[in-house]
Amino acid sequence: MIRIRGLTKQYGQIKAVNNLSLTVEGGTVFGLLGPNGAGKTTLIKLMTTLSKPDSGELFVDEHDVIKSPLAVKKIIGVAPQENNLDRELTAYENFLIYAMLHRVSNHQEKISSCLHLVDLWERREELVSKFSGGMQRRLLIARALLTDPKILFLDEPSIGLDPQIRRQVADIIRRTRIDGRTVVITTHYIEEAESLCDRVGIMAKGTLIATGTPEKLKATVGQYIVESVSAEGKLLQSICRTREEANLAARNANCQVVIRKSNLEDVFIKLTGERIE
Repeated sequence: MIRIRGLTKQYGQIKAVNNLSLTVEGGTVFGLLGPNGAGKTTLIKLMTTLSKPDSGELFVDEHDVIKSPLAVKKIIGVAPQENNLDRELTAYENFLIYAMLHRVSNHQEKISSCLHLVDLWERREELVSKFSGGMQRRLLIARALLTDPKILFLDEPSIGLDPQIRRQVADIIRRTRIDGRTVVITTHYIEEAESLCDRVGIMAKGTLIATGTPEKLKATVGQYIVESVSAEGKLLQSICRTREEANLAARNANCQVVIRKSNLEDVFIKLTGERIE
C-alpha cells in the first residue's frame, strides 16, 4: 500500500528524513514512534504530498507521490497535528465546506455518518470555538474520513489530551479500520503505539532504526525490566528474558525493586541510549 525507498528530505544542514526505506501493508495500522524532532511529521508531509523529497522513491497505493500528487490526494485523508478547523464556524459548516471543496457526493449523509462516529452529531450546530480540545481533535479525525479515504494519516492524533480523551480517540481509530482502511499514525505515546498498531516503526534523528510488531520489538530487549533506585538517586534497570530471571535479579538486589513488563520505550533506549520525550 505504501512503499518508500531511500527517501531523504533536508532543511539546511538538518536531514529531517535520512535515506529512509519502509513498506506499509494495506489494511493495517502502522505507527511511527519517536520523540519530537525525530522526523515523523516530515515523513507524513512527504507521504501526503505536502512536501517534496530531495531524493528517493515514494509510492502510495502504486501512485508516485512526486509524479502523481493529485491521484494520491484522491485516496487519502489527513488529520494534521495543527488544528486547522475554522473556529468561527459550526462543526457542520466546517464539514460542509470541506465536502464541497473535495466534491463529496451524498455529502449530507456522509457528514452525518462521520459526526455520529465521533459522537458529535448532537453538537453539529455549535461553534467550534465552544468545543474542548478533545472534541476538536475528534472533529479533525472525522473530517479526514469525510472523503472515505483508502489511507488515513493521523499526525499525533492525541497530542496534548488527557488520558481519558486519548482513550476516546483510540476507540475512534479502532473503529475506522473495521472496513479494512489503512491507518498511519505518528505518536510519542508508548501506550498508544502498543495498543493501536499492528506494526511500529521507531524513528530517531530522521532515521528508521527498527520496525516490527510491538511484541517482536519488545522481545529484542527482554520481557521484563527490574528497576531500583541507587543510594545516589539514580534509576537502575536490569533487562531479563523471563519472569524467573527477573525474580532472581530482584532477590539479589540489596534494595526495594519493581518488576514490570518491557515496553517500546525500553526498545528505544536500548537502540539510542535516550528516552522518548
